Amino acid sequence: MGCGTSKVLPEPPKDVQLDLVKKVEPYTGHKTDVYKHFIKDDGSGGLKTGCPSPPYHIQPYPGTHLVNHMEPHEPRRTRVAKYRAKFDPRVTAKYDIKALIGRGSFSRVVRVEHKATKQPYAIKMIETKYREGREVCESELCVLRRVRHTNIIQLIEVFETQERVYMVMELATGGELFDRIIAKGSFTERDATRVLQMVLDGVKYLHTLGITHRDLKPENLLYYHPGTDSKIMITDFGLASARKKGDDCLMKTTCGTPEYIAPEILVRKPYTNSVDMWALGVISYILLSGTMPFEDDNRSRLYRQILKGKYSYSGEPWPSVSNLAKDFIDRLLTVDPGARMTALQALKHPWVVSMAASSSMKNLHRSISQNLLKRASSRCQSTKSAQSTRSSRSTKSNKSRRVRERELRELNLRYQQQYNG
Repeated sequence: MGCGTSKVLPEPPKDVQLDLVKKVEPYTGHKTDVYKHFIKDDGSGGLKTGCPSPPYHIQPYPGTHLVNHMEPHEPRRTRVAKYRAKFDPRVTAKYDIKALIGRGSFSRVVRVEHKATKQPYAIKMIETKYREGREVCESELCVLRRVRHTNIIQLIEVFETQERVYMVMELATGGELFDRIIAKGSFTERDATRVLQMVLDGVKYLHTLGITHRDLKPENLLYYHPGTDSKIMITDFGLASARKKGDDCLMKTTCGTPEYIAPEILVRKPYTNSVDMWALGVISYILLSGTMPFEDDNRSRLYRQILKGKYSYSGEPWPSVSNLAKDFIDRLLTVDPGARMTALQALKHPWVVSMAASSSMKNLHRSISQNLLKRASSRCQSTKSAQSTRSSRSTKSNKSRRVRERELRELNLRYQQQYNG
């Protein structure tokens, strides 16, 4: 649902000691991307694990059909064996490598199966020889080693070499939140409160530990399995910030996904975990309508909307949404972070506590699905148009980027002055 993935990676914690598995010598030989022609999966369904930006292109899941683009005359079994040989032997001794399910600029996510238990897992491989990879790896491990919650993706174990870290994680096979809503056929306010209760439970737990996610959005809320009784899991802790007890609770790094960024981040003020609650306000708005509260292809205009907290309840299905649900959103999309609900307060809001009992049980599915699909289609078209424009203006890209950065700095300065009174 985001308009892009313009993320700024947070500074890695300087006092974190990683208790990783004993180091072993890395493989030698191939200097290029060893996963370049790796296994792809072409089944149907959806799957993801917690993963850092840039986003992975997640391949559909069920089935174990292995596809690659190497020499066609080479037997399939030989090709797969070659791929598996690229992994650390400690990993392949314990897990069967099944399929590549996601990739980023310095990481890969692979579906695996535990040889003894036959339990499926995901392994995220991060290339730590690159600075960005090391920073994300340290930040994410710092968080995932501390969390144990039913609604948060779980780290199982870690293997490390000199150039790569293998993070074995739970596998979420139920797909993204809004894919499930579109396929469901029925969605009411009560369904929305069930989803939000699970997410809020996870966020409250994180905040209690001094952890701020900083990139909450629908794409990072996944169903654990395809069943109707599946729980929701929070994933992607690549931008998360972990504070130890007694540390300054304020953060300063500008990061996140544009449409979900809180106003205080945009004006570069020190901020707290209340930025997660703003993002949950955006998610709640989308959950009940299939539309975005703040949206504009022009980044400057988008930020102006966010800084003013300017959104409306016009169009379908808002006339059918209860005032209590709108009050819940309003108390999260509050420009003043001090006045914003905390996770605990949100869990105690009458709309959530009553499971929307006083709300209309009208099925909002048709309007939500139509809005979601309409937006997905328009985003796809604008992306293609932008790619075409970029290719025709490649010689001007550096100059235009500098202009945009200058405009953004001026906008931030202007609104910071306004924000400070």
